[in-house]
Amino acid sequence: MAESESSTDDAERGAEGAAALLDAAEARVDDLRAARERRETVESEIDDAGEEAVVAAADTYRKAHRLLDQYEDSATGTGDFQAYVEFQDKFLGLLEELSDDVPATDAFEAAAERMDRRRLSEDDFEGARDDLEAAADYVALLDRREETEEAVSKARRDAKLCLRDLDEEIERREETLAFADADLDAPVEELREPIRAYNDAVTEEFREFYESAAAAEVIALLERADSFPLVEFRSPPRDLREFARESPDADEPIPTLLEYADYSGSKLDHYAEDPALLQTTVAVHRTYLERLSADPLTVELPPPTAESLRLWAREAMSLLGRFASEETVARLRTVRDRTRRDDYEELRFVARAHEELDAEARERVNSGAAAAELERLRDARDRLEATLHEETGPTDGSRG
Repeated sequence: MAESESSTDDAERGAEGAAALLDAAEARVDDLRAARERRETVESEIDDAGEEAVVAAADTYRKAHRLLDQYEDSATGTGDFQAYVEFQDKFLGLLEELSDDVPATDAFEAAAERMDRRRLSEDDFEGARDDLEAAADYVALLDRREETEEAVSKARRDAKLCLRDLDEEIERREETLAFADADLDAPVEELREPIRAYNDAVTEEFREFYESAAAAEVIALLERADSFPLVEFRSPPRDLREFARESPDADEPIPTLLEYADYSGSKLDHYAEDPALLQTTVAVHRTYLERLSADPLTVELPPPTAESLRLWAREAMSLLGRFASEETVARLRTVRDRTRRDDYEELRFVARAHEELDAEARERVNSGAAAAELERLRDARDRLEATLHEETGPTDGSRG
C-alpha cells in the first residue's frame, strides 16, 4: 500500500513537472510575440515620420540642448562676448541646416528666433528649452525603439532557454518510453557483477594506498593522471607538487600529514622536518587532500558505451600499476572484455532501464500518461520553435 501511494505521489510530481514546462513555454511564446508587437508599433511610428527625419530631429534636439547647457553661463548678459558669438554661430547654424521634412520644424524655428538676439538672458535659454520640447518626442521614440529591441532580444533568449529545457525533458521522456520496451529479464548481472567486483577492489586498494603510502607517491600518481584526461582526477595544486618533491615530510602518509597540520607550532617541531612548509601547504589544501578517493578510477553503473569504456579502461590501467594488485587490474580487463560481447549494448540498455524505470515511471508508461505528456511537450516545443522563427519586424538583434 505504501508503495502504491508513493508511486501516485511520484506520478503527480511528474505531471506537475510537465505542466510547469508547458506553462513556461506558453508564457515564452506570449512574451516574444508581445515584445515583437511593441517593437512593430514603434517601428510603424518611425516609418510614418520617416527614419532619416526622425533621427535628424532627435540628433538636432540633443545637440541643441548640449549647446544650451554649455553656453548658458558664458553667453548671457554682458559676459563673454566671444562666447556669445560662438554660441549664436553654432546654435543658429545647427537649426538652419535642418531640411524642411524634419518633424517639429516649428519648434526648432521658434528656438532659433528666440536666440537670434543681441543680448541673451537665462530666461531666453529656458524659453529655448521649452520651444524644443516638441522635438523631445522623437528622442523618446528612438529610445522606445531601443527598449523594444532589447525586450525582443531578452524574450528570444528566454525562449531559447525554455526550448533547451523542453528538448532535455523530451529526450528524457523519450528514453523512459524506450526503456519500457526493454527486456528486464536479460542477464544484466553479467555486466553488473564484474563492474561491482572491480569497483570494490579498486576502492579498497586506493584507500590503503592513500592511508599508508608516502604523500609523495600519491601526489606523483595524481600528477601522472594529468596525462590521462579520461580518468578525471583533479590535478594537484602547484605548491602541493613542490612540497611532494622537495620536503622530507612528504615521506609521511597523507592522513599523518593532515594530523600534523593541526598541531601547534611547538608540538609540530618534534614531528616535522619543515614545520612551517607543512602547515602552509598541507593545511591550505586540506579539503583537496581529504576528498581524494578512487572514484575517478571506478566504472559507473549503468556503464558507458563500449567504445567509451574501452578507451577509459586503457588509461585507467596505466594508473592502476602505481598501487593496485594484478588481481584488480585483471578485474578491470574482465570489465573491458565485456564490451566485446555482441549483446553488450543490449545489456547496457537493460541496466539503464533497471536503474531509471522505477515503479512510478512504469505506472505512467502503462497508463498512457507518459506518452500523452510527451506529445504535449513536443507540441509546445514545435510552437515555441516556430515562434522563434517568426518575424514581424526587422530581423531580431540586427539593428545596431
